[in-house]
Amino acid sequence: MENTVRIGIVGCGMVARYHAKAIAETPNAMLVGACSKSLSSTRTFCSEFPQVRAYNSYDEMLAEHDINTVAVCSPTGNHYEQAKRALEAHKHVVVEKPICITLRQADDLIRFADEESLSLCVISQTRFSDSATIIKQAIDNGELGRPISASLMMRYMRTQAYYDQADWRGTYAYDGGGVLMNQGIHGIDLLCYFMGKPQSVTGYAKTMLRSIEAEDTAVAAIEFENQSVAVIDATVCSQPPFPKRFILCGEKGTIILEDDAITLWNLPTPCPIEMKASAGGSSSADPKGITHIYHAREYRNIVRHLLNGEALLIDGHQGRIPLSVILGVYESSKTGRKVLL
Repeated sequence: MENTVRIGIVGCGMVARYHAKAIAETPNAMLVGACSKSLSSTRTFCSEFPQVRAYNSYDEMLAEHDINTVAVCSPTGNHYEQAKRALEAHKHVVVEKPICITLRQADDLIRFADEESLSLCVISQTRFSDSATIIKQAIDNGELGRPISASLMMRYMRTQAYYDQADWRGTYAYDGGGVLMNQGIHGIDLLCYFMGKPQSVTGYAKTMLRSIEAEDTAVAAIEFENQSVAVIDATVCSQPPFPKRFILCGEKGTIILEDDAITLWNLPTPCPIEMKASAGGSSSADPKGITHIYHAREYRNIVRHLLNGEALLIDGHQGRIPLSVILGVYESSKTGRKVLL
């Protein structure tokens, strides 16, 4: 027990399966329990991972002393309540993106975890790709020079059938928003990881083609504390879909990242990994078109943090940053004004 992070998952949908595979590949971690709002879905999930016990309810799983960490893999609208209850049960928490749907909720979770000396970890697995790691190191080492500007293009395709499969998708109450909150938050997280702390945002969020409550299309402009700027272009209505694309410009050159592939490295220093002409597989057309490998890398960081005190790369404070940008875009779109972050 003392040398193992023993995890229970709440929510047994597609995302939970990425977590389960990642945990299975993480030393000193074990997935021991699962629950969801439907006992049948819990049992189906546990049949795929036979070592995992199916709990009848979340209350039952939280009462299990054998579990010291809870992974929240439910729809976004449930994140706050379920994460708070896990913290109150004195469990560490790993929560899928986004951390929750309001900044007040995020701040409450962060405060409570800090007060109880518990760890609150947020999944932003794209930071753990080889390319993202290399780019971040280059920026921190000054190889890009002073950050000047960036663009983030996220042109996805999600059909109406995708939203009709689950009534929570595309709603503010349970999905937290549309293309920015669901698909786009990973790109926005990486953008801020590369460019720095966001200071203000102006944007538009619109529902153009999909019959959903939240936005299917959005654009935004961000200013960072270091005075650099960035633009965001996002939609789930693109025909065809394109790989997620970053262009990062600094005083010494430019980097282009397409999904997980560096396609341009125009810096005085050589790129330390192989560049590619274009990105390979992408989630722009298929939400299942991702790998669990980066989840596994993040879980290794989480487990080493819990057992050995290694610095946690993505805690609640880090998870709050992309949420603040997205909510800022929503507010700006409603008011027509720049929103200070």
